[in-house]
Amino acid sequence: MSNQDSQITHTKQLDKGRLGLFFTLPAQTALLFIVVFPLLASLYLSFTTWSPMTGRGTLWYQAYQFWAWFSNYWNIITDSAFLLSLVRTVIIVVVVVPVELLIGLGLAFLFLEKFPLKKLFHSVILMPMMIVPAVAGFIFYMLFQSAGPVNAILSKILFVEITTPWLTGSVTAMICVMLADIWQWTPLMFLILLSGLMALPEDQLNAARILGANWWQRFRMVTLPLLKPVIVIALILRGMEAIKIFDAIWLMTKGGPGTATETISVYLTKELRYLHWSWVATAGVIVVILISFASIHALKPIKEQEEQT
Repeated sequence: MSNQDSQITHTKQLDKGRLGLFFTLPAQTALLFIVVFPLLASLYLSFTTWSPMTGRGTLWYQAYQFWAWFSNYWNIITDSAFLLSLVRTVIIVVVVVPVELLIGLGLAFLFLEKFPLKKLFHSVILMPMMIVPAVAGFIFYMLFQSAGPVNAILSKILFVEITTPWLTGSVTAMICVMLADIWQWTPLMFLILLSGLMALPEDQLNAARILGANWWQRFRMVTLPLLKPVIVIALILRGMEAIKIFDAIWLMTKGGPGTATETISVYLTKELRYLHWSWVATAGVIVVILISFASIHALKPIKEQEEQT
C-alpha cells in the first residue's frame, strides 16, 4: 500500500471516529450528568459538615468552608443507627435473594415443559414484577392488617379468631416485608433463569441422558455448572436491587416498629428529611463502596471460568 492510500485510510478512520463521537456525544453528556456528577457531588459533600440549615447562606458548592476531612466517615462507621440499618439490609438481602433464586429456578424448570395454558400462567407469574413497588407495598400493608385478609383466612383454617398485629411486631414486620419483596421480584429471577435454561446446549444434556444419568445427576453435573454464570449474574443484579429496598418498607412500616425494619434506604431518607446532606452523602459513598466490592468479588468465578476457557 502506498503512502497516499495509507493516508486516505487513516483519514477515513478519523472521520468515522468523529462521526461516532458526534452521535454518542448526547448520550455521553447525559451519562456525565446522571451518574458522574451526582457521585462527585456526594463525594465532595461527604468531606464537609455543610447542610442547608448550618450553611449560613452558603450554597452546596461553597461547602468547602465547612471542610472536615474524614470526620464524617469516622462518625458514621461508629454510629449504631447506621450500622444496624446496614445489618438489617444485609439480613433482608441474604434471606430474600436465595429464596427468590430457588423459587425462580423451580418455576423455570417447570416451564421448560409443555402444558395447557402455559402462556397464561407465564403472564400471571410475571405480573407482580410489573406492579409499581409502592402499590405492591400498599397491597401487603392491607393484607397484613389485624382485620385483613391474612388473619381472616387463618381464622377460617384454624377455626379460631386470629387478630395478629403483623406489622407492629419486630419479627413479624420483618417477615411481612420479606414476603412482599419475594412476591414481587421472584418473577425476575424466574425470567433470567428460564432464559439461561433455554440457552443451554442440548447435546451435553442428551449425552448425559443416554449414559443413564438420572434427573438429579444431570442437574448437578451438567445443568448447574453450565448455568453457574447466569445464576451469579442473577444474584448480583437482584442483590444490588434488594439492597435498595424502600417502597414496600415505607408503605408498610416506615421502618417500624421503632427501627425494626429500618434498612439503609429508610435510614437515609429519614436523615435527608432532617437536611443532614453531608451525613447522607457520606453514608451513600460508603454503601456504593461496599456494593462495588461485593459485586467485584461475586464476579470472580465468572472471570476465572472465562480464563480457563
